[in-house]
Amino acid sequence: MTESRRDPDLCVVTCALTGVLANRSQCPGLPYTPAEIGEEARRAYDSGAAVVHIHARNDDGTPTYSPATFARIKEEVRKRCPVLLNFSTGTIVDDVSEQCATIRESRPEIAALNMGTMNYSKYSEKRKEFVFDMVFANTYGKITKQLSAMNDAGVKPELECFDTGHTHGVWPLLDMGILRRPLQFSFIVNVLGGLPPTVESVQLQKKLALELAPGSEWEVIGISHCQWRMLATALVLGGNVRVGLEDNLYVPGGAMAKSNGELVDVAVRMVRDVGRKPATVEQARAVLSLGVKA
Repeated sequence: MTESRRDPDLCVVTCALTGVLANRSQCPGLPYTPAEIGEEARRAYDSGAAVVHIHARNDDGTPTYSPATFARIKEEVRKRCPVLLNFSTGTIVDDVSEQCATIRESRPEIAALNMGTMNYSKYSEKRKEFVFDMVFANTYGKITKQLSAMNDAGVKPELECFDTGHTHGVWPLLDMGILRRPLQFSFIVNVLGGLPPTVESVQLQKKLALELAPGSEWEVIGISHCQWRMLATALVLGGNVRVGLEDNLYVPGGAMAKSNGELVDVAVRMVRDVGRKPATVEQARAVLSLGVKA
């Protein structure tokens, strides 16, 4: 689907349900178990999300990359609603065998694919120290292994770009023929080591992506309190949006969200307030150029 054929008023709303870093001491509403994640997926869908982005956790909240756990999550979501599934493949280690197995076995509609290496850090101005400080390594070798699994399984890659080099760096994969247009980009802003949360950052990312692959879809992911301003930016510039407890724990005004559904409620209201329309699951499937999936 090219940009000229697509209804520009449609906006795909994605909800990132849990992530890997935050825990219930920070936000009691975070889901851990497959059943809890299934319930949060239903709440997000009922509030207007067409896609849910999912990390897996053990029952104690620690992260897991187990294909069996992802399979249980898929089962729990499918019991409750038809929302489109986007599974995370992110890991700081080089071994992506579990991620590739999950893609091939569970076959979500979409799988997130991190597009470059970066410093991935969080700094506390109050404490004058780093809360965490790591290198998030994503070599082309690591990327191509996961992309091959996605191609084998008929899973759409969601290209997660934390910086302009990640977006521009897509071109060799297109040249090799292992990444195929139309593309789906996510521009993540406000991670230390990546793009700052500004309108200009999003404009530049959009320009780079659409010059590289005209007709591509893109969304903005704002981390922490900048989320609502960055969603407004995406909506005005014609992009899709993502919210969820993985990215930001608070509704506008500063109250902690009780569920992912609360965050989706705000996003959907914003979509409508600017004169756009939240895409249904079937509309999102067409916008994102997804095939028919089990």
